[in-house]
Amino acid sequence: MYLPQGSGPVTQLDPDAVRPSVLRLKRASGQLNAVIRMLEAGRECEDVITQIAAVSKAIDRAGYSIIAHGMRTCLLDDPTGESIDTQKLEKLFLSLS
Repeated sequence: MYLPQGSGPVTQLDPDAVRPSVLRLKRASGQLNAVIRMLEAGRECEDVITQIAAVSKAIDRAGYSIIAHGMRTCLLDDPTGESIDTQKLEKLFLSLS
């Protein structure tokens, strides 16, 4: 997903806060590689679809977690006093649906 720069601050991601999402995405990457191998090996359609659904859910959950962190940081803990672009936050959140 491409987001244009310069349309107002959203938030910086705290590496410690997003570590669980990073780990989830790394696991999803491994799952996706396994799905590719399954397809190349001619595995059953049902097995492949089940694994694709699992990868998709893992990616979605990581995205929602990152957006939730951003919303908490921007709306509750903003130490800079900068104006928060709530429309941009909403657009990010809705892009996951």
